[in-house]
This record gives sequence, C-alpha cells and structure tokens, in this order.
Amino acid sequence: MKKKVLLIDHPVSKRDDRASVRLMEMGYAVEWCCPGKGEVLPDPTADHIAVVVYGGAESVNDGANHGHVLAEIDWIEGWLETGKPFLGFCLGAQLLARALGAPVARHPEGLHEIGYVPVQATPAADGLAAGLSHVYHWHNEGFEVPDGAELLFEGPVFRNQAFRYGSSTYGLQFHPEVTVAGMTRWMQTAAHMLEEPNAHSRERQLADAEKYDVPLSDWLDRFLDRWMKNVG
Repeated sequence: MKKKVLLIDHPVSKRDDRASVRLMEMGYAVEWCCPGKGEVLPDPTADHIAVVVYGGAESVNDGANHGHVLAEIDWIEGWLETGKPFLGFCLGAQLLARALGAPVARHPEGLHEIGYVPVQATPAADGLAAGLSHVYHWHNEGFEVPDGAELLFEGPVFRNQAFRYGSSTYGLQFHPEVTVAGMTRWMQTAAHMLEEPNAHSRERQLADAEKYDVPLSDWLDRFLDRWMKNVG
C-alpha cells in the first residue's frame, strides 16, 4: 500500500498544482481535504506521513468570518506535535507561522506581492538556494519568523519569504506549485487585484513566466525530493 500525504486545500474554482503531481510521481498517494467546504480534518496521528497546506483567499486574521481558519491553526498545532513533515504555501505558511505564535500582517505601506519577485538565500538555506532566483506570488499579508525557526529566503517587498522549523517543517510565502495555467486563471478570476499597489500587470507576469516558470518548477521538484527524505 502506498504511503499517504494529506493535502489541505482552500475553496477555489480549480487548482493547477505541481506539488500533488510530483508527490504522486514519487510514488505517494495523496488525499485532499478542504475544511472551508465543511470537510473534517483527519486526526494528526492518523496514517498520513506528511501534509501540504495550500494558499487561499482567507486571512489568518479573519477567523470570525472563516471559522475553519481557526480550526486549521489548532489542527496544525496538533500536527506539529507528531513531528511529521509539514509544508505550507502562502496562506499555508501564514497558518503555520500563527500556529507557532508569530504575527501575520499586511505590508506597512499597503503593498502587495503579485507576480515574480527576486529572493535572496540566507546562510540557513544551505543547499535549498540552488536554482532559485525569482518566485511567484499572489498575496497581501506576510508572516514574521516564529521563535525557534530559521529564515531561509528574503525578498525586497515582504522580507520574510521562507522559514524552516525543526528539520522538516517549512513555510513558503511564495507559490512554486502554481502552473502558468493556474496563474493565468487567477489573473482572470481576480483581475481586480492587478490594480493593487505593487501588483505586476498581466503582460509582465506572462513575460516573466517565460523566464522563471521552468526554473521554479525544477526547484520545487528538488525541494520535494529533499523534504520527503525526512519521512520516517
């Protein structure tokens, strides 16, 4: 029987996702759960060997209107107690940061990160830095680095771009899992966001994708290979 990886999603029309595809290529079974649609999160001590938490339009600061967000934060706290690998993308990273006691907030100047932006590795990134120069974003809030965690990548708008807690718990503010098809769909369904401060135009994003999409996809493959080596 294949080992199972839990994938926690948030309500979207459709997700074009590289991470789940890569995990299946690696021989794992994936099981999706969407708490925002009323689905119940499984017991963290169940037979899932790792979890990936995806992005979404919700805010960790809006639990009053999105009750499942508070439930996810509590669930993540329980998952971390198991010591099993955790990976969060964008909102998933912000949920992780909040579960570890760190604040999540908007940029002090109201700026957004929408499009490809450069990142710089810190010494703690170790071998994770190879091949990563620009990453894809779609967000307006960012996390502080939790106590006990290591900052891995920095950026020019939201400084904190990725952190590691322990050996196998990662929060990435960016979206290496999003394909060009998914990016294009976001620009259609949330076109109003392209008018926000610091958001890149559709034309710029598509041009940047020609340069940065393949390297970012390749980086994600290497990252997942390394991450899953931590599975006990």
